[in-house]
Formats: sequence, C-alpha cells, structure tokens
Amino acid sequence: MSRSLRIDGDIMVMQPRLDRRFSVCDRASIASRPSNFDPSFRCGGSSDDEKLGGESPSTDIFSPMSYVYGAPQYLEERERSSLHSKYCLVASKQMVGIFLTIWVRSEIRGDVKNLKVSCVGRGLMGYLGNKGSISISMSFHRTSFCFICSHLTSGQKEGDELRRNSDVMEILRKTRFPQVHRVCDEKSPETILDHDRIIWLGDLNYRIALSYQSAKALVEMHNWRALLEKDQLRIERRCGRVFEGWKEGRIFFPPTYKYSNNSDRYAGDDTHRKEKRRTPAWCDRILWHGRGLTQLAYLHGESRFSDHRPVYSIFTAEVEITNHNRITNMGCSSSRVEVEELLPYSHGFTEFGFY
Repeated sequence: MSRSLRIDGDIMVMQPRLDRRFSVCDRASIASRPSNFDPSFRCGGSSDDEKLGGESPSTDIFSPMSYVYGAPQYLEERERSSLHSKYCLVASKQMVGIFLTIWVRSEIRGDVKNLKVSCVGRGLMGYLGNKGSISISMSFHRTSFCFICSHLTSGQKEGDELRRNSDVMEILRKTRFPQVHRVCDEKSPETILDHDRIIWLGDLNYRIALSYQSAKALVEMHNWRALLEKDQLRIERRCGRVFEGWKEGRIFFPPTYKYSNNSDRYAGDDTHRKEKRRTPAWCDRILWHGRGLTQLAYLHGESRFSDHRPVYSIFTAEVEITNHNRITNMGCSSSRVEVEELLPYSHGFTEFGFY
C-alpha cells in the first residue's frame, strides 16, 4: 500500500491506493532527458571553518528518536514543548536506497509553495540510482530552500575521494528545477546554488586516511581533532576541490561508520585479521550553503539497526516575507524575520536523520 499525492487548489490531499513499485529505470530514461527533473513527483551555529580547538560541548543526553551523543541540555526543553505540535508532509521522494521527506508545522503549510524535485543517478555507469541524489526545492514566503540527500561513491582506497568529488560536481551540474514565476515576477531557482538556503545531507562516504588501528586508538581517546585532520572531506574542502563555499558544523561525536550489527562496536573489532577492515569514518554529514542559516546543534544518534549511526542537525533560518501594507505599484517591499525551521521535531526547529 502506498499513498499518492494530488493538488486540490493549494491544499495537498493524500489518497491511499495500491500502486506498483517502479525501479529508477522504469520511471524514466535518464539518458533520453536533458533535465533530471522528475515529472512523476507530486507535492501536496558555528562551522568547522572556525578554529577546531577548544573543549567538547556538554554531553548531556537528548533524544529525537532514541538518544544522541553530545546534545545540549536546552534541547530537552524544546522537545517537551513540541510534544503537542502537529506536522504535515509536504514532499517525499525515494530513489532506491535514498529517501528524502519534508515536513512542516501545519500552521505554516499554506506558506510553503513551489515544491519541485530533481533526481540524479550516479551509480553503475554513472546513471543508476543506487548512488546519487534527491533534491527538493521549495519556497517559504519569499525565501527559497533546497534540500539535497545523497549517497556518494563508496570505498576507502586512495583516490576514491576524487570519485566522490566528481559525484558532487555532477549532482550540482545535473540537478535542474522547472521555472516558476514568483511574487513581483521573480523567477524561481533553477539550480541548487540558485537557492537562498541550502542543506546537503546524507552518506557522503568520505573516509579517514588512517589505518584501522590508528583511527580506533584515537576514537578511544575521543581525540576528534587528530581524526579530523585526516578526514577526507575536510582535506578536500580545504584544498578547494569540493563543496567550496559550503559550511559544516564542528564535530564532537564518534565516527558514524562502520558498526557491527546491533552493536556499539566498530565492525573491524569483529573482523578476522586477514579480512579487510573498514576504518571508522564520518561518512554521514550535514553541510549548508547560503546566508541566513544558523546551526544550533550537530548530533550523533545511537540507533543500532544499521552499520551507520544517524546524524541530526538543528538550524534556525531567516526568511524574507512581504509586507503587504507597504506594497506599491513600483515593486515589492519586504522585511526580514527570524523563522521557523526546516524539518520537524522540536518547536520551531527540525532534525535530519541518516541511516
């Protein structure tokens, strides 16, 4: 049983129905389309660019789903205050193992418009959807948002990070959204970087350039600084080879990959010496781009049903609204306000989870 979404005026209505599940190849011939826009889709803090030194923040426990590593205590109050908040689904898309869903508080649903999706396959032969991205574009009042969930090329051999860099560049190049004219005849964003506020999340698969033994020893000492100096994503960003101009929060939690099933042990602990060990790594990441986004928390979860640990982040976002009392025939006037947030959990804020 699945649910289809249709537009009823400006209100999205959910209709349960039985539906055949298509593979990415069934849905569209990627090679035959110049754009990766999916017409089947229907809608209804501080960064690591700052100094890395300093003590780890408080390790009080807070939980959106079970509990997380290194969360500030004040989030517990936000969690309690949000227990009665109601959220509604505005967009959802799956491509093989990649899944992206957007929820908003019910009272602001009418201000979320121009929902569009674009999928890019980067798997086998550079097209299949076992690797790649789903991007969802939307506007909230007069501010555009783009959310990208991606699963990049795996592997810990030397040079694999360059393939991941290539995935990112191709996703940025191929992701396209159809044009929609907005207020005051403004054009809607066509590419990812055309948006005002952008969040990129998922299994980016960047590894730590150390042996298993060296990385595990640093993990046991909680020496995140030494580990991050060998983190491929940080190295590639500093060299300007990927995610130039993007930001990531400071990391104060253990590497999120690779764990043994239903265990807190890294998989290498259970691997025979002759077998290949996966060095612990921060494969699961959240980055952002654009002004007006402030990260409040960057957290590590403890769900055990995967060989990855989930990562969550909480942001506030600045949104531009139209002051209807000051609109004249000469154009639009606007004011800026502190906002709501991007995904649903705490009151006024939301969280992202990756598995």
